[in-house]
Amino acid sequence: MKGIVKSVSKSEGHTFSKFNCNQIVLLKGLGVKGDAHLGKNVKHRSRVAKDPSQPNLRQVHLIHSELFAELSEKGFHIKDGEIGENITTKGIDLLSLPKGTILSLGQTAKIEVTGLRNPCKQLDELQKGLMKAVLDKDEKGNLIRKSGIMGIVLEGGEVKNGDNIKVELPPRPHLKLERV
Repeated sequence: MKGIVKSVSKSEGHTFSKFNCNQIVLLKGLGVKGDAHLGKNVKHRSRVAKDPSQPNLRQVHLIHSELFAELSEKGFHIKDGEIGENITTKGIDLLSLPKGTILSLGQTAKIEVTGLRNPCKQLDELQKGLMKAVLDKDEKGNLIRKSGIMGIVLEGGEVKNGDNIKVELPPRPHLKLERV
């Protein structure tokens, strides 16, 4: 399974949206250089308030661009980076990946998938009704979170627009992604 990096984004402040750039640098065990969520321990404000010593399983946020096309059909117009992702992908069903999947990006960067992003009310501040639009139910009534996946940096390196993404699934049995 392969895909491409459609765009990369970061923000030095705790802003909801991130700013597009030509490239980002992933730092092993830390996250995106120059991004507010960089660090070994949690940086998301709600999680820091509960326990600042928690490991940062949300160093890198990835969203599939196919979600934006789906949202556009519902009347939402989202630009890359606008809902907080560092990497916007194309051609990979991120939500179907199991926990522990390794994504190789660019020449040397590797991200281990840790779980699903839990959407928050800030989505509705961006566009009213957006939070409900990124939530769905499967045929059994289970909640589906569509707002991307989170990961940690296993190997650092530059990641830029147009880079290939190689997907390496973990050994079986595969663990379904849960929110992190």
